[in-house]
Amino acid sequence: MPILLSEVFQNLYNSVDSIVVGNCVGVEALASVTSSADISQMIIGFFTGLSAGSGVLFSRCFGAKDQEHLHRAIHTSMLFSLILGVAMAALGIVFTPLLLRLVKCPEDVYDQSMIYLRIYLIGVFLTSVYNIASGVLRSVGDSRTPFYYLVLASCVNVFLDLLLVAVFGMGVAGVAIATILSQAFSSILVLRRMLRTNDVYRLVPGDLKIEADILKEIMILGMPAGIQSCIISFSNLFVQRYLNSFGSAAMAGAGAAKKIDKYLGLVGNSIGLSVTTFVSQNVGAKDYRRAFSGIKTAMLLCLGFNIVIGIPIYYFAPYCVRLFSANEGAIYYGTMLIHVMIPLYYAQSLHNVFGNVVRGFGKSVVTMITAITAMVVCRQIFLAIAMNIDYRLEFVFFAYPFGWICAAVFEAAYFLFAILRPIKKSENKEKTESWTRT
Repeated sequence: MPILLSEVFQNLYNSVDSIVVGNCVGVEALASVTSSADISQMIIGFFTGLSAGSGVLFSRCFGAKDQEHLHRAIHTSMLFSLILGVAMAALGIVFTPLLLRLVKCPEDVYDQSMIYLRIYLIGVFLTSVYNIASGVLRSVGDSRTPFYYLVLASCVNVFLDLLLVAVFGMGVAGVAIATILSQAFSSILVLRRMLRTNDVYRLVPGDLKIEADILKEIMILGMPAGIQSCIISFSNLFVQRYLNSFGSAAMAGAGAAKKIDKYLGLVGNSIGLSVTTFVSQNVGAKDYRRAFSGIKTAMLLCLGFNIVIGIPIYYFAPYCVRLFSANEGAIYYGTMLIHVMIPLYYAQSLHNVFGNVVRGFGKSVVTMITAITAMVVCRQIFLAIAMNIDYRLEFVFFAYPFGWICAAVFEAAYFLFAILRPIKKSENKEKTESWTRT
Protein backbone atom coordinates (compact mmCIF):
# COMPACT_ATOMS: atom_id res chain seq x y z
CA MET A 1 0.00 0.00 0.00
CA PRO A 2 2.77 2.54 0.72
CA ILE A 3 4.27 1.82 -2.70
CA LEU A 4 0.86 2.19 -4.36
CA LEU A 5 0.19 5.45 -2.55
CA SER A 6 3.68 6.67 -3.46
CA GLU A 7 2.94 5.97 -7.12
CA VAL A 8 -0.41 7.75 -6.78
CA PHE A 9 1.20 10.89 -5.42
CA GLN A 10 3.99 10.80 -7.97
CA ASN A 11 1.40 10.51 -10.72
CA LEU A 12 -0.68 13.20 -9.03
CA TYR A 13 1.88 15.92 -9.48
CA ASN A 14 2.40 14.83 -13.09
CA SER A 15 -1.35 15.17 -13.56
CA VAL A 16 -1.37 18.58 -11.91
CA ASP A 17 1.25 19.68 -14.46
CA SER A 18 -1.16 18.84 -17.28
CA ILE A 19 -4.23 20.24 -15.49
CA VAL A 20 -2.53 23.58 -14.83
CA VAL A 21 -1.11 23.83 -18.36
CA GLY A 22 -4.33 22.72 -20.06
CA ASN A 23 -6.52 25.15 -18.16
CA CYS A 24 -4.16 28.12 -17.64
CA VAL A 25 -2.26 28.11 -20.94
CA GLY A 26 -4.23 26.18 -23.59
CA VAL A 27 -4.67 23.04 -25.65
CA GLU A 28 -1.41 23.60 -27.60
CA ALA A 29 0.56 23.76 -24.34
CA LEU A 30 -1.09 20.55 -23.14
CA ALA A 31 -0.27 18.93 -26.48
CA SER A 32 3.39 20.01 -26.11
CA VAL A 33 3.62 18.34 -22.69
CA THR A 34 1.98 15.21 -24.16
CA SER A 35 4.38 15.17 -27.10
CA SER A 36 7.32 15.27 -24.68
CA ALA A 37 5.91 12.70 -22.24
CA ASP A 38 7.03 9.54 -24.05
CA ILE A 39 10.49 10.99 -24.67
CA SER A 40 11.03 11.90 -21.03
CA GLN A 41 9.53 8.57 -19.97
CA MET A 42 12.03 6.75 -22.18
CA ILE A 43 14.92 8.27 -20.22
CA ILE A 44 13.27 8.23 -16.78
CA GLY A 45 12.04 4.69 -17.42
CA PHE A 46 15.60 3.51 -17.90
CA PHE A 47 16.52 4.56 -14.37
CA THR A 48 13.27 3.19 -12.97
CA GLY A 49 14.07 -0.18 -14.53
CA LEU A 50 17.68 -0.01 -13.37
CA SER A 51 16.58 0.62 -9.78
CA ALA A 52 14.00 -2.20 -9.94
CA GLY A 53 16.63 -4.65 -11.17
CA SER A 54 19.21 -3.44 -8.66
CA GLY A 55 16.56 -3.85 -5.95
CA VAL A 56 16.62 -7.59 -6.69
CA LEU A 57 20.28 -7.68 -5.64
CA PHE A 58 19.60 -5.55 -2.53
CA SER A 59 16.64 -7.72 -1.48
CA ARG A 60 18.53 -10.96 -2.04
CA CYS A 61 21.45 -9.77 0.10
CA PHE A 62 19.02 -8.61 2.78
CA GLY A 63 17.12 -11.92 2.71
CA ALA A 64 20.39 -13.87 2.98
CA LYS A 65 21.55 -11.52 5.81
CA ASP A 66 24.72 -10.70 3.88
CA GLN A 67 25.24 -7.16 5.20
CA GLU A 68 28.72 -6.65 3.75
CA HIS A 69 27.55 -7.50 0.23
CA LEU A 70 24.50 -5.26 0.68
CA HIS A 71 26.68 -2.32 1.77
CA ARG A 72 28.97 -2.68 -1.24
CA ALA A 73 26.02 -3.04 -3.63
CA ILE A 74 24.33 0.11 -2.31
CA HIS A 75 27.41 2.29 -2.64
CA THR A 76 28.36 1.01 -6.08
CA SER A 77 24.84 1.47 -7.45
CA MET A 78 24.43 4.96 -5.97
CA LEU A 79 27.63 6.30 -7.55
CA PHE A 80 26.99 4.51 -10.84
CA SER A 81 23.44 5.90 -11.10
CA LEU A 82 24.65 9.44 -10.38
CA ILE A 83 27.32 9.32 -13.10
CA LEU A 84 24.91 7.72 -15.57
CA GLY A 85 22.18 10.22 -14.71
CA VAL A 86 24.38 13.23 -15.44
CA ALA A 87 25.51 11.67 -18.74
CA MET A 88 21.95 10.85 -19.83
CA ALA A 89 20.73 14.36 -18.93
CA ALA A 90 23.47 15.95 -21.04
CA LEU A 91 22.77 13.68 -24.03
CA GLY A 92 19.02 14.21 -23.72
CA ILE A 93 19.36 18.00 -23.76
CA VAL A 94 21.69 17.94 -26.79
CA PHE A 95 19.48 15.57 -28.80
CA THR A 96 16.10 17.12 -27.87
CA PRO A 97 15.46 18.42 -31.44
CA LEU A 98 16.22 14.99 -32.90
CA LEU A 99 13.88 13.29 -30.43
CA LEU A 100 11.04 15.71 -31.21
CA ARG A 101 11.50 15.16 -34.93
CA LEU A 102 11.46 11.42 -34.28
CA VAL A 103 7.91 11.64 -32.88
CA LYS A 104 6.88 14.06 -35.66
CA CYS A 105 6.03 16.79 -33.19
CA PRO A 106 3.64 19.22 -34.98
CA GLU A 107 4.97 22.69 -35.79
CA ASP A 108 2.31 24.46 -33.72
CA VAL A 109 3.59 22.86 -30.49
CA TYR A 110 7.27 22.30 -31.41
CA ASP A 111 8.72 25.38 -29.69
CA GLN A 112 6.88 24.77 -26.42
CA SER A 113 7.81 21.07 -26.50
CA MET A 114 11.46 22.03 -26.94
CA ILE A 115 11.37 24.38 -23.92
CA TYR A 116 9.55 21.88 -21.70
CA LEU A 117 11.67 18.86 -22.57
CA ARG A 118 15.06 20.55 -22.27
CA ILE A 119 14.28 21.98 -18.84
CA TYR A 120 12.72 18.70 -17.68
CA LEU A 121 15.77 16.65 -18.70
CA ILE A 122 18.06 18.75 -16.51
CA GLY A 123 16.58 16.93 -13.52
CA VAL A 124 17.13 13.39 -14.85
CA PHE A 125 20.12 12.78 -12.56
CA LEU A 126 17.95 13.69 -9.55
CA THR A 127 15.40 11.08 -10.58
CA SER A 128 18.13 8.44 -11.03
CA VAL A 129 19.48 9.05 -7.51
CA TYR A 130 16.00 9.06 -5.95
CA ASN A 131 14.98 5.81 -7.69
CA ILE A 132 18.06 3.92 -6.50
CA ALA A 133 17.82 5.31 -2.96
CA SER A 134 14.10 4.54 -2.62
CA GLY A 135 14.79 1.08 -4.10
CA VAL A 136 17.29 0.49 -1.29
CA LEU A 137 14.69 1.39 1.33
CA ARG A 138 12.05 -0.86 -0.27
CA SER A 139 14.48 -3.78 -0.48
CA VAL A 140 14.92 -3.77 3.32
CA GLY A 141 11.16 -3.56 3.88
CA ASP A 142 10.79 0.21 4.38
CA SER A 143 8.28 1.32 1.75
CA ARG A 144 6.69 3.94 4.01
CA THR A 145 9.55 6.46 4.05
CA PRO A 146 9.65 6.96 0.24
CA PHE A 147 5.87 7.42 0.39
CA TYR A 148 6.11 10.22 2.97
CA TYR A 149 8.78 11.96 0.93
CA LEU A 150 6.74 11.74 -2.26
CA VAL A 151 3.72 13.24 -0.50
CA LEU A 152 5.82 16.22 0.53
CA ALA A 153 7.37 16.51 -2.94
CA SER A 154 3.92 16.37 -4.55
CA CYS A 155 2.71 19.24 -2.38
CA VAL A 156 5.80 21.26 -3.32
CA ASN A 157 5.20 20.54 -7.01
CA VAL A 158 1.53 21.55 -6.90
CA PHE A 159 2.37 24.80 -5.10
CA LEU A 160 5.15 25.64 -7.57
CA ASP A 161 2.95 24.77 -10.57
CA LEU A 162 0.29 27.21 -9.46
CA LEU A 163 2.85 29.85 -8.52
CA LEU A 164 4.99 29.71 -11.66
CA VAL A 165 2.22 29.10 -14.22
CA ALA A 166 -1.00 30.59 -12.85
CA VAL A 167 0.59 33.55 -11.02
CA PHE A 168 3.82 34.34 -12.91
CA GLY A 169 2.60 33.09 -16.32
CA MET A 170 5.74 31.08 -17.14
CA GLY A 171 3.80 28.49 -19.19
CA VAL A 172 5.37 25.10 -19.93
CA ALA A 173 8.74 26.33 -18.63
CA GLY A 174 7.18 26.93 -15.21
CA VAL A 175 5.77 23.39 -15.14
CA ALA A 176 9.16 21.88 -16.00
CA ILE A 177 10.98 23.99 -13.38
CA ALA A 178 8.43 23.02 -10.73
CA THR A 179 9.01 19.34 -11.52
CA ILE A 180 12.80 19.67 -11.23
CA LEU A 181 12.61 21.47 -7.89
CA SER A 182 10.21 18.91 -6.42
CA GLN A 183 12.47 16.07 -7.63
CA ALA A 184 15.44 17.76 -5.96
CA PHE A 185 13.43 18.05 -2.75
CA SER A 186 12.53 14.33 -2.65
CA SER A 187 16.12 13.31 -3.51
CA ILE A 188 17.53 15.41 -0.68
CA LEU A 189 15.08 13.90 1.79
CA VAL A 190 15.82 10.26 0.92
CA LEU A 191 19.59 10.82 0.88
CA ARG A 192 19.36 12.54 4.25
CA ARG A 193 17.57 9.46 5.61
CA MET A 194 20.28 7.11 4.34
CA LEU A 195 23.07 9.30 5.68
CA ARG A 196 21.61 9.55 9.20
CA THR A 197 20.41 6.00 9.79
CA ASN A 198 22.36 3.37 11.73
CA ASP A 199 20.62 0.52 9.90
CA VAL A 200 22.17 -1.87 7.36
CA TYR A 201 21.41 0.48 4.45
CA ARG A 202 23.39 3.45 5.81
CA LEU A 203 25.09 5.57 3.15
CA VAL A 204 28.73 6.41 3.91
CA PRO A 205 30.07 9.02 1.41
CA GLY A 206 33.64 7.81 1.87
CA ASP A 207 32.60 4.29 0.77
CA LEU A 208 31.15 5.47 -2.54
CA LYS A 209 33.13 3.65 -5.20
CA ILE A 210 32.41 1.43 -8.17
CA GLU A 211 33.54 -2.14 -7.49
CA ALA A 212 33.86 -4.24 -10.63
CA ASP A 213 32.35 -7.47 -9.24
CA ILE A 214 29.37 -5.62 -7.73
CA LEU A 215 28.85 -3.56 -10.87
CA LYS A 216 28.77 -6.79 -12.87
CA GLU A 217 25.94 -8.10 -10.67
CA ILE A 218 24.05 -4.82 -11.01
CA MET A 219 24.51 -4.90 -14.78
CA ILE A 220 23.22 -8.48 -14.96
CA LEU A 221 20.16 -7.82 -12.78
CA GLY A 222 19.54 -4.10 -13.26
CA MET A 223 20.66 -3.18 -16.76
CA PRO A 224 18.21 -5.53 -18.57
CA ALA A 225 15.34 -3.92 -16.64
CA GLY A 226 16.60 -0.45 -17.55
CA ILE A 227 17.10 -1.35 -21.21
CA GLN A 228 13.67 -2.99 -21.29
CA SER A 229 11.96 0.13 -20.00
CA CYS A 230 13.96 2.37 -22.30
CA ILE A 231 13.28 0.35 -25.45
CA ILE A 232 9.57 0.03 -24.68
CA SER A 233 9.36 3.78 -24.17
CA PHE A 234 11.31 4.25 -27.42
CA SER A 235 8.75 2.04 -29.15
CA ASN A 236 6.02 4.27 -27.75
CA LEU A 237 7.61 7.15 -29.65
CA PHE A 238 6.56 5.43 -32.86
CA VAL A 239 3.06 4.92 -31.51
CA GLN A 240 3.11 8.65 -30.72
CA ARG A 241 4.03 9.33 -34.38
CA TYR A 242 0.75 7.74 -35.46
CA LEU A 243 -1.10 9.66 -32.77
CA ASN A 244 0.46 13.01 -33.70
CA SER A 245 -0.79 12.64 -37.27
CA PHE A 246 -4.38 13.07 -36.02
CA GLY A 247 -3.76 16.64 -34.77
CA SER A 248 -3.35 18.58 -31.53
CA ALA A 249 -6.85 17.77 -30.21
CA ALA A 250 -6.14 14.03 -30.45
CA MET A 251 -2.72 14.57 -28.88
CA ALA A 252 -4.16 16.59 -25.99
CA GLY A 253 -7.04 14.13 -25.43
CA ALA A 254 -4.75 11.10 -25.51
CA GLY A 255 -2.32 12.87 -23.19
CA ALA A 256 -5.11 13.54 -20.68
CA ALA A 257 -6.34 9.95 -20.98
CA LYS A 258 -2.84 8.58 -20.38
CA LYS A 259 -2.60 10.65 -17.20
CA ILE A 260 -5.90 9.14 -16.03
CA ASP A 261 -5.13 5.58 -17.09
CA LYS A 262 -1.86 5.70 -15.16
CA TYR A 263 -3.84 5.76 -11.92
CA LEU A 264 -5.18 2.31 -12.73
CA GLY A 265 -1.79 1.23 -14.06
CA LEU A 266 -0.27 2.17 -10.73
CA VAL A 267 -1.93 -0.90 -9.23
CA GLY A 268 0.04 -3.31 -11.40
CA ASN A 269 3.23 -1.25 -11.14
CA SER A 270 3.10 -1.03 -7.34
CA ILE A 271 2.18 -4.65 -6.74
CA GLY A 272 4.83 -5.64 -9.29
CA LEU A 273 7.51 -3.71 -7.38
CA SER A 274 6.33 -5.29 -4.14
CA VAL A 275 6.44 -8.76 -5.68
CA THR A 276 10.01 -8.19 -6.87
CA THR A 277 11.15 -7.41 -3.32
CA PHE A 278 9.00 -10.15 -1.77
CA VAL A 279 10.14 -12.87 -4.18
CA SER A 280 13.80 -11.80 -4.07
CA GLN A 281 13.92 -11.84 -0.27
CA ASN A 282 12.32 -15.30 -0.13
CA VAL A 283 14.57 -16.66 -2.88
CA GLY A 284 17.53 -15.36 -0.84
CA ALA A 285 16.12 -17.20 2.18
CA LYS A 286 15.28 -20.25 -0.04
CA ASP A 287 11.62 -20.14 1.05
CA TYR A 288 10.03 -20.89 -2.34
CA ARG A 289 6.64 -21.91 -0.94
CA ARG A 290 6.17 -18.45 0.59
CA ALA A 291 7.29 -16.80 -2.67
CA PHE A 292 4.65 -18.71 -4.67
CA SER A 293 1.99 -17.85 -2.13
CA GLY A 294 2.83 -14.17 -2.54
CA ILE A 295 2.43 -14.42 -6.33
CA LYS A 296 -1.13 -15.77 -6.01
CA THR A 297 -2.00 -13.00 -3.56
CA ALA A 298 -0.59 -10.38 -5.96
CA MET A 299 -2.78 -11.65 -8.83
CA LEU A 300 -5.92 -11.47 -6.67
CA LEU A 301 -5.03 -7.98 -5.42
CA CYS A 302 -4.60 -6.75 -8.98
CA LEU A 303 -7.95 -8.18 -10.01
CA GLY A 304 -9.76 -6.54 -7.11
CA PHE A 305 -8.14 -3.13 -7.61
CA ASN A 306 -8.77 -3.20 -11.37
CA ILE A 307 -12.47 -3.79 -10.81
CA VAL A 308 -12.89 -1.24 -8.02
CA ILE A 309 -10.94 1.56 -9.76
CA GLY A 310 -11.54 0.67 -13.42
CA ILE A 311 -15.35 0.71 -13.47
CA PRO A 312 -15.75 4.30 -12.17
CA ILE A 313 -13.00 5.57 -14.51
CA TYR A 314 -14.71 3.92 -17.48
CA TYR A 315 -18.15 5.39 -16.82
CA PHE A 316 -16.93 8.85 -15.79
CA ALA A 317 -14.27 9.10 -18.51
CA PRO A 318 -15.57 12.35 -20.14
CA TYR A 319 -15.63 14.15 -16.80
CA CYS A 320 -12.12 12.92 -15.97
CA VAL A 321 -10.73 14.18 -19.30
CA ARG A 322 -12.53 17.51 -18.83
CA LEU A 323 -10.31 18.14 -15.79
CA PHE A 324 -7.39 18.56 -18.17
CA SER A 325 -9.04 20.39 -21.04
CA ALA A 326 -12.41 21.93 -21.91
CA ASN A 327 -11.74 21.39 -25.63
CA GLU A 328 -14.54 19.17 -26.99
CA GLY A 329 -12.25 17.41 -29.43
CA ALA A 330 -9.76 16.56 -26.68
CA ILE A 331 -12.59 15.25 -24.48
CA TYR A 332 -13.89 13.06 -27.32
CA TYR A 333 -10.52 11.49 -28.13
CA GLY A 334 -9.52 11.09 -24.47
CA THR A 335 -12.78 9.29 -23.68
CA MET A 336 -12.26 7.01 -26.66
CA LEU A 337 -8.78 5.96 -25.44
CA ILE A 338 -10.04 5.24 -21.91
CA HIS A 339 -12.92 3.12 -23.23
CA VAL A 340 -10.49 1.07 -25.34
CA MET A 341 -7.93 0.42 -22.59
CA ILE A 342 -9.85 0.02 -19.33
CA PRO A 343 -11.64 -3.29 -20.14
CA LEU A 344 -8.27 -4.91 -20.95
CA TYR A 345 -6.26 -3.43 -18.09
CA TYR A 346 -5.96 -6.64 -16.08
CA ALA A 347 -3.55 -7.86 -18.76
CA GLN A 348 -1.28 -4.93 -17.90
CA SER A 349 -1.39 -5.88 -14.22
CA LEU A 350 -0.55 -9.53 -14.99
CA HIS A 351 2.33 -8.36 -17.19
CA ASN A 352 3.69 -6.34 -14.27
CA VAL A 353 3.26 -9.19 -11.78
CA PHE A 354 4.79 -12.01 -13.84
CA GLY A 355 7.50 -9.81 -15.33
CA ASN A 356 8.64 -8.78 -11.86
CA VAL A 357 8.31 -12.35 -10.53
CA VAL A 358 10.65 -13.61 -13.23
CA ARG A 359 13.02 -10.72 -12.42
CA GLY A 360 12.78 -11.56 -8.71
CA PHE A 361 14.08 -15.05 -9.51
CA GLY A 362 17.13 -13.40 -11.07
CA LYS A 363 16.03 -13.77 -14.71
CA SER A 364 16.13 -10.09 -15.68
CA VAL A 365 17.32 -10.85 -19.21
CA VAL A 366 14.32 -13.11 -19.80
CA THR A 367 11.92 -10.41 -18.58
CA MET A 368 13.63 -7.93 -20.91
CA ILE A 369 13.36 -10.25 -23.93
CA THR A 370 9.70 -11.18 -23.37
CA ALA A 371 8.64 -7.59 -22.67
CA ILE A 372 10.48 -6.15 -25.68
CA THR A 373 9.12 -8.89 -27.95
CA ALA A 374 5.57 -8.16 -26.84
CA MET A 375 5.59 -4.39 -26.31
CA VAL A 376 7.83 -3.50 -29.24
CA VAL A 377 7.84 -6.19 -31.93
CA CYS A 378 4.25 -7.48 -31.58
CA ARG A 379 2.84 -3.98 -31.04
CA GLN A 380 4.62 -2.50 -34.08
CA ILE A 381 3.60 -5.43 -36.28
CA PHE A 382 -0.01 -4.95 -35.18
CA LEU A 383 0.11 -1.23 -35.96
CA ALA A 384 1.79 -1.72 -39.34
CA ILE A 385 -0.88 -4.23 -40.42
CA ALA A 386 -3.91 -2.49 -38.89
CA MET A 387 -3.04 1.03 -40.08
CA ASN A 388 -2.42 -0.24 -43.61
CA ILE A 389 -5.85 -1.85 -43.64
CA ASP A 390 -7.62 1.23 -42.27
CA TYR A 391 -5.88 4.37 -40.93
CA ARG A 392 -8.03 4.79 -37.81
CA LEU A 393 -7.20 6.28 -34.41
CA GLU A 394 -8.92 3.35 -32.64
CA PHE A 395 -6.19 1.00 -33.90
CA VAL A 396 -3.49 3.28 -32.42
CA PHE A 397 -5.31 3.17 -29.08
CA PHE A 398 -5.78 -0.61 -29.16
CA ALA A 399 -2.03 -1.09 -29.72
CA TYR A 400 -1.44 -0.37 -26.03
CA PRO A 401 -3.52 -3.26 -24.56
CA PHE A 402 -2.43 -5.56 -27.40
CA GLY A 403 1.16 -5.26 -26.13
CA TRP A 404 0.08 -5.92 -22.53
CA ILE A 405 -1.77 -9.10 -23.51
CA CYS A 406 1.21 -10.51 -25.44
CA ALA A 407 3.62 -9.67 -22.61
CA ALA A 408 1.39 -11.25 -19.93
CA VAL A 409 1.10 -14.48 -21.95
CA PHE A 410 4.86 -14.73 -22.62
CA GLU A 411 5.92 -14.00 -19.02
CA ALA A 412 3.30 -16.23 -17.39
CA ALA A 413 4.29 -19.11 -19.70
CA TYR A 414 7.98 -18.71 -18.81
CA PHE A 415 7.22 -18.63 -15.09
CA LEU A 416 5.03 -21.75 -15.24
CA PHE A 417 7.31 -23.89 -17.40
CA ALA A 418 10.85 -22.61 -16.67
CA ILE A 419 10.63 -21.65 -12.98
CA LEU A 420 7.66 -23.23 -11.22
CA ARG A 421 7.84 -26.68 -12.82
CA PRO A 422 11.60 -27.29 -12.18
CA ILE A 423 11.27 -26.17 -8.52
CA LYS A 424 8.26 -28.43 -7.99
CA LYS A 425 10.12 -31.34 -9.56
CA SER A 426 13.14 -30.69 -7.33
CA GLU A 427 10.94 -30.55 -4.22
CA ASN A 428 9.19 -33.81 -5.15
CA LYS A 429 12.55 -35.47 -5.77
CA GLU A 430 13.82 -34.36 -2.36
CA LYS A 431 10.66 -35.70 -0.67
CA THR A 432 11.07 -39.05 -2.45
CA GLU A 433 14.74 -39.34 -1.47
CA SER A 434 13.90 -38.40 2.13
CA TRP A 435 11.14 -41.05 2.25
CA THR A 436 13.52 -43.66 0.75
CA ARG A 437 16.21 -42.89 3.35
CA THR A 438 13.65 -43.09 6.16
